[in-house]
Amino acid sequence: MIELTPAQRRELRARAHHLSPVVTIAGNGLAPNVVAEIERSLQAHELIKVRIQGTERDQRDALMLELCNTLGAAPVQHIGNILVVWRERKAEEKKVAQAAPAKRAAGAATAKSAAAFAAAARRAALMKASAEKRRAATPRPGGRGKPAVGRGR
Repeated sequence: MIELTPAQRRELRARAHHLSPVVTIAGNGLAPNVVAEIERSLQAHELIKVRIQGTERDQRDALMLELCNTLGAAPVQHIGNILVVWRERKAEEKKVAQAAPAKRAAGAATAKSAAAFAAAARRAALMKASAEKRRAATPRPGGRGKPAVGRGR
């Protein structure tokens, strides 16, 4: 279990304020599939909220400690049936996350598709403007400002 300083805990509580719970622990407790889901969420977000249903306060405290010991996480806050847990991402995921933007920059696939999209939008706007100019320049039967013959009130 990771120990946090009061300043770190305060900063994490502030960051977690607007989060919604991502995992719910119900009657089965810390089943292996629940632990795996919390593990995935911590790896993806680092800071998560967990909702616990149907337990008393002492049981929630024990569950928070068991969860943090199992996952190597830090308990940040426990309010009612909501637990806030933090753990830094594991190193292998960080390397993959850092390598992905480098590949993108090297390939410049995003830049090409954004440039292609912008070029297509410019072409469409120019074609539309050209068509409107042609329509305005083409004489209509009956003249432009004159009322058509045979149409009356």
